[in-house]
Amino acid sequence: MSATVYLADLRAGHKENLFDKLLRLLDAAGIDRIVGRDELTAIKIHFGEKGGHAYIRPIFIRRIVDRIKQLGGKPFLTESCTLYPGERKEAVSALTCGIENGFAYAVVGAPLIMCDGLRGHSARRVPVQGEMFKTVDIGLEILEADALITVSHFKCHDQTGFGGALKNLGMGCSSRTGKMEQHSTVAPEVNDQRCTGCGVCLRACAHGAILISGGKARIDGEKCTGCGRCIAVCEAKAIQVQWNEKAPLVMKKMAEYAQGALHGKAGKALFVNFVTQVSPACDCYGHTDAPIVPDLGILISTDPVALDRACADLVNNAQGLPDTALANGHEPGGDKFRGVHPDIDWHVTLDHAEKIGLGTQDYKLVRLEPKNRNW
Repeated sequence: MSATVYLADLRAGHKENLFDKLLRLLDAAGIDRIVGRDELTAIKIHFGEKGGHAYIRPIFIRRIVDRIKQLGGKPFLTESCTLYPGERKEAVSALTCGIENGFAYAVVGAPLIMCDGLRGHSARRVPVQGEMFKTVDIGLEILEADALITVSHFKCHDQTGFGGALKNLGMGCSSRTGKMEQHSTVAPEVNDQRCTGCGVCLRACAHGAILISGGKARIDGEKCTGCGRCIAVCEAKAIQVQWNEKAPLVMKKMAEYAQGALHGKAGKALFVNFVTQVSPACDCYGHTDAPIVPDLGILISTDPVALDRACADLVNNAQGLPDTALANGHEPGGDKFRGVHPDIDWHVTLDHAEKIGLGTQDYKLVRLEPKNRNW
């Protein structure tokens, strides 16, 4: 059975601006059936990194917040800590980054709450019907929320081909432990040239897996549980993830984590993708390269698999832009994601997500008709 995906292009006029069009799109997708009165509603977004600018503009998030409030819900914006050292490695830095990128209460009208706590470890393991995992580690506030709306910037990604709703769910809603499980099968490693032997990581390790030897930190791979706490506390950035998991396995693991993020959310989740500024890399970088296709629209569905597939098809059917990172596939129908990342088979995430019952790639695209064709 096919899933319905709603599409609004970016045309606007004096009778309907794009913000009003977004509200009509939310209503068409049935947001009133997702959000109930007094329900705590998580809006999972990506704050963007300092220096980047392709993340979704906060004023669009404000319209979603306002619609939830009109329905009697209690919205909050949420993000998770990153696995790697950087501007968003713990809650204080992440929230500061989000506010500086425009996601302050004065702009979006909702509080910002990290879904995985202060250091990325506020989480609970939930069961999944996966091939890689039987349980996954999901941010506690995602699980505690009554309803979930993911709002994702659809773009290319150097390890998964593209990032959309499934990545926002799988990576974005997982704890630091969960991110480690998806990316690596071995303990972090210590860069001796960076390590100062300060012992902060030793005191932070809850499993006795770190010792100081010869003035340098050493990690016992047998004792390490992969929680990633040591990575976050190392100010010298000497402790680094061993990104040893191959891309197809990362994508399969991510799909299973996406299933975990939706634990207990049957009929209570909605997914919004902005296919705008389709950049060649993810928003976690501190820069944004030129988009590879024109802005194509906003898409919404209650099925994250159908939604991401529809967005991928929309991008591939577009005319690629010249003088960008797109090396080939510029013609309509050309594979834009392989045109940027030729070694990544982006179908893996969608195929595996469909296989484990997360959704379907068979979709019906319903275009939102303009209120007034005379622009």
